[in-house]
Amino acid sequence: MFSKLQYISQGETAATQLKNINEALAAGCNWVQLRFKNTDDNVLRATAEEVKKVCDTYNATFIINDHPYIAKAVDADGVHLGLTDMLIREAVEIVGVDKIIGGTANTLQDVLQRLEEGCSYIGLGPFRFTATKAKLSPVLGLEGYKRIMDELMLRNIDIPIYAIGGILSDDISSILKTGVYGIAGSGIISHHPNKKELVKEINAYML
Repeated sequence: MFSKLQYISQGETAATQLKNINEALAAGCNWVQLRFKNTDDNVLRATAEEVKKVCDTYNATFIINDHPYIAKAVDADGVHLGLTDMLIREAVEIVGVDKIIGGTANTLQDVLQRLEEGCSYIGLGPFRFTATKAKLSPVLGLEGYKRIMDELMLRNIDIPIYAIGGILSDDISSILKTGVYGIAGSGIISHHPNKKELVKEINAYML
């Protein structure tokens, strides 16, 4: 069973990444996706090794964004790939069939493609505009999620779908009513002054 709350890390430096991840785990998150763009592979791998240690301490799931070779090297639990990243089957060959493979989607067609490719879960978004991503796909909003989730239900398709992208605390209840499995949060957790209270509140919505 996958956690219904994923924390997607933020930080321009390794130190900031580790600080944010440690705080998210201490607050009660038990799924971390290391998303560390604009850094070289050596820094990313060293950071990933530290994140692996702390995730093991908290018994948390550890996913690496966009770097299957590093995920394999540090024995992460899996990898998450965007639509323009490496092919899913290629990533599986690198990390192994027993690892979690997440995939990004923006449309129903993307979701169906990800299913065919064999993803373990799908990050569907963005919900609204977010500055976290440089090249943002069209915003879905509540209606976009509802249309896609209704269509998946009609087709009897069941795969964990996570809403992602610019989500605020007040959005979560409405988003979950569309039928998504869970929430993937970044800034909502990184910038919150009381992360423990926030994670408790979010988890309460998803019981």
